[in-house]
Amino acid sequence: MTKLLSLCRYLDKAKWPLLLAVFFVAVETTFELTIPLFMADIIDYGIMAKDIDYILRQGLIMVILALLSFISGLCYARFSSLAVNRFGASLRAAEFLKIQEYSFKNIDHFELSSLITRLTGDVNVIQNAIANIRPIVRGPVMLVMGIFYTFVISPKIALIFLLTGPLLGIALFYIVYKIGPMYGFLQSLYDRLNLVVEENLAAIRIVKAYVREDGEIAKFDKINDDFARHAHHTFRIGVLNLPLFQFTMYAAIVLILYFGGMMILNGELAVGALTGIMSYVLQIMNAFMMLSNIFLMLTRSLASAFRIDEVLKEESDLHDGNFKGQVRSGSICLKDVDFKYDDKAKEKVLSDINMDIQSGETVGIIGSTGSGKTSLVSLIDRLYDASSGTVLVDGRDVKDYQLYNLRQGVGMVLQKNVLFSGTVKDNLLWGKSDASENELWQALKAAGAQDFVKAMPLGLDTYLEEGGVNLSGGQKQRLCIARALLKNPYILILDDSTSAVDSQTEIAIRQALSEIKNMTKIIIAQRISSIMHADKIYILDDGKIVACGNHEKLLATSDIYQELYHIQMEGGQG
Repeated sequence: MTKLLSLCRYLDKAKWPLLLAVFFVAVETTFELTIPLFMADIIDYGIMAKDIDYILRQGLIMVILALLSFISGLCYARFSSLAVNRFGASLRAAEFLKIQEYSFKNIDHFELSSLITRLTGDVNVIQNAIANIRPIVRGPVMLVMGIFYTFVISPKIALIFLLTGPLLGIALFYIVYKIGPMYGFLQSLYDRLNLVVEENLAAIRIVKAYVREDGEIAKFDKINDDFARHAHHTFRIGVLNLPLFQFTMYAAIVLILYFGGMMILNGELAVGALTGIMSYVLQIMNAFMMLSNIFLMLTRSLASAFRIDEVLKEESDLHDGNFKGQVRSGSICLKDVDFKYDDKAKEKVLSDINMDIQSGETVGIIGSTGSGKTSLVSLIDRLYDASSGTVLVDGRDVKDYQLYNLRQGVGMVLQKNVLFSGTVKDNLLWGKSDASENELWQALKAAGAQDFVKAMPLGLDTYLEEGGVNLSGGQKQRLCIARALLKNPYILILDDSTSAVDSQTEIAIRQALSEIKNMTKIIIAQRISSIMHADKIYILDDGKIVACGNHEKLLATSDIYQELYHIQMEGGQG
């Protein structure tokens, strides 16, 4: 319950609508519960005395009370809807903002499908809990006032509720106790179901190419069946509350009719009073049913609240430094740097890394798959922080910079090309939001993308599907390079960013980049031809720098470089 209450801080915009909704529910219930008192008076004093005026007066009051109850219900519906939607919007916005603050290490703590579910499905569960504010308020009010009015009419009859109530409470507690953990597990299965669907849709071309539809269908069927089976088991226990309540309340009704009838025969109770009590019995029964549903709803909400709270309480391991200045020259120095993705891991991804890159230099990094090339450059703009050692940019520890200023000075084209749904122009403006059309074309020209963008039906206004699926791999790479160049960064990192372009285009891109002065360029590549022009080349192997120098030096001194050169260049792969 603490987790659920902790989310109340996001009720700021919904606070007054929610309070008004609670107020109108209480008013509606009060009016509704007062009506049986007048009905009992009509029977005992109006009908028995054949007083038509009294019956009409009391009947008119009942109509007015019913009308006021109806108006109060309408007011509740309006303010409740306003509160629910405002709260849901605030909660989703808070989660999304928190995720934007995460480092890569924080994101690694959650599966992508789980984050999506926590941002959508779990918020919907909490919204449903808030939307049910009516029974949450109405149930207890009806229960308390119903029993109170029953005591007013006949204390002896009201004692029956004191006998049946505890039995009902014990049964409720057992159901909630059993079903609580089940809801949490059910949400985790929902995460896995989302993951299977997401992976299948993202890789649908691979699925088709390898004719793996049957395998994917089998995988989906398995998790779908698991979800359905556990959902059935969970809800089967959950619906036990209905027969338990019905049994208890009908037993109470039988007892009330028996003892009430005996009291009427003995002259201790009027017929109208018993009629009023029976009206309250039905309302009390309805209140108990509401409470049972509330308990089940809150139990499910607690599971979702816990999952949302995990997202909101996740502390980013990256924090802004105090230095408010920006990157100005682009020099880079790594001193005795070690890195591992998980602090508890035994093996290091990078070990004893020492690099000294001067401003404006072009540096190549080459090595086998898994040697730590991408991990190394991720430390420069603090996508990750080094486990030990120091990373300096412009002679200052990167941890001293404010993250925004540091990353504004670094342009990075990741190994995996990421384009968003929208026009070509929309994607390029990520690099510089106020770039002119001339700047866009200059960046496209430098990235070797000018010709194919011009050939598109609408040029810069051509719409790209999600992930740029309507582009080739090489086209996506060149657009990503153009986007990075628009930032006009002091440090440009190209992580295997020309692997899908032909040699002629790569040469043209390299030539264009060489003409950009005052920009430090770090090029990660698998092909020697992509980096042999660099001022300095680092060779990584198993997370360590095993050689450093220019092309000529490495060709003369490094066995690894010589082997790569002979395989790629003399073997005709250059």
